[in-house]
Amino acid sequence: METVYFAGGCLWGVQAFIRTLPGVTFTEAGRANGTTNTLDGDYDGYAECVKTKFDPNVVSMQELMGYFFEIIDPYSVNKQGEDVGEKYRTGVYSDNEAHLIEAKAFITARPDADRIVVEVLPLKNYVRSAEEHQDRLTRCPDDYCHIPEALLMKYK
Repeated sequence: METVYFAGGCLWGVQAFIRTLPGVTFTEAGRANGTTNTLDGDYDGYAECVKTKFDPNVVSMQELMGYFFEIIDPYSVNKQGEDVGEKYRTGVYSDNEAHLIEAKAFITARPDADRIVVEVLPLKNYVRSAEEHQDRLTRCPDDYCHIPEALLMKYK
């Protein structure tokens, strides 16, 4: 299994979508690349993200990027749907350099690459979100989500 971290706005919808994808074996709501290892205190620069474990024999990093781009606005800075702020920026993070190379290659190969603002960076820090955020839309399906329900269930 390999692990990559996807930030695509509010993590509730991102987790609900990613967990339905072929080859994904585990998801967890969290925070990527903040400066602290705590959930307490002031905002520390993190991006809301979903830790994603996947089987590379079933789904490639390129395929995961394709799925990810189905649920994000790749041109929007610090905003997805009604969620606005730095923590809602889009990004792909990993401590596996090959993942970052593949993510950058995916973006570069697109005809709109010059307009895409998705971060592709090494994972420097990860903090698991509080339990109330884990699989939130499964437990509270009427909560707000910027991803349309039909898209959330597309691969289920």
